[in-house]
Amino acid sequence: MSIKLTIIASLMVIGVFSDPEPSHYKAPPPYGAQPKYIEIPHCAKNTTKSWCLEDSEYPQHEVQQALDQHYQAVVAFYKDKLANTENSVDELDKLNDEVYLCPSSTDYVRPFRAINVDGKWRTIVNGVESYGIKYTQTARIEECDVVVGTTCPLVPSCYESKCIQKNIFHRFLVYNPKDYTFPFAIEKFKLPGSCGCVVGAFHL
Repeated sequence: MSIKLTIIASLMVIGVFSDPEPSHYKAPPPYGAQPKYIEIPHCAKNTTKSWCLEDSEYPQHEVQQALDQHYQAVVAFYKDKLANTENSVDELDKLNDEVYLCPSSTDYVRPFRAINVDGKWRTIVNGVESYGIKYTQTARIEECDVVVGTTCPLVPSCYESKCIQKNIFHRFLVYNPKDYTFPFAIEKFKLPGSCGCVVGAFHL
């Protein structure tokens, strides 16, 4: 009996028998587990804007597979987005001649990724086809060509004035690979909408 107790005590000393792992211990992921989804896309490194118009890592194949799998639900989402989004400009790609008090650049863009109103990068469903439907989402953007706060060039100097960047909220259908149940949603994004001129007091 004493020999058996001596052997057990020796095994505990060398670590064969040890206490269970503490409650905060996290086991390593199993072999073959999916890698962690990258929060900031690679295309964000090449721009200071909150959207990407080009993306070499855009998961087109994954988006198409998910669209095929959830076809009916996504079509309903997409049609609702087009019907109830006042600033939707799909099918438009030409600019009309317009005059502005502050110089600006206007364009129609189809972003592949953008930062939503919660500050998170999202994959926007764009240029992907599923069962004969090509999903495209276009936004009209207008950015100031002058530094914000600059005097409006077309306003007489007797008035206080400054150019400001105005933004507008857009609704986009997005693909979220971390949501395994239904990886699509409609989310809001803030994009530059116009370059406005604020006019203040009159001075002689």
